[in-house]
Amino acid sequence: MTRSLLFEAAGVLLSRNKRASDLKSWGLRLIRRVDFAKARVAVARKLAVLMHCMWIRETPFPGSPAI
Repeated sequence: MTRSLLFEAAGVLLSRNKRASDLKSWGLRLIRRVDFAKARVAVARKLAVLMHCMWIRETPFPGSPAI
């Protein structure tokens, strides 16, 4: 389930999201070299690594409201 949700989130980030980010610009540059599906998988993996690091370090997502 997590794998499919990361894949879906990566697709939304690359295609529907209007907000600029380092991850999005990296993914868009990657699309120029490989096809969209492979770039989507790469962005999903980067999202997974980012989430794992945040979980291990117990840090909130930048921009999230303080609790």
